[in-house]
Amino acid sequence: MDVFTMVAIIVVVSCTAGVANNYFKSRAKVAGKQDPAMQRDIDDLRNRVEVLEQIVTDEKYDLAKEINRLDGREERTGAS
Repeated sequence: MDVFTMVAIIVVVSCTAGVANNYFKSRAKVAGKQDPAMQRDIDDLRNRVEVLEQIVTDEKYDLAKEINRLDGREERTGAS
């Protein structure tokens, strides 16, 4: 292998590595950006889950009673 071929291979490898590096950096930047509307939706869903967790873990909350009240069973069983 002569000197010219080695220099050409080194230049090609260096350029290819630079292009690949820029490509991966730009992909990482795009992946890091999120749509503001989507981020608001995610934040809203997190807040709703927090509220549901508080409701379910609250000691004073009787889930069966609340379901019956919403279903109308309380009126039927209470009238008997």
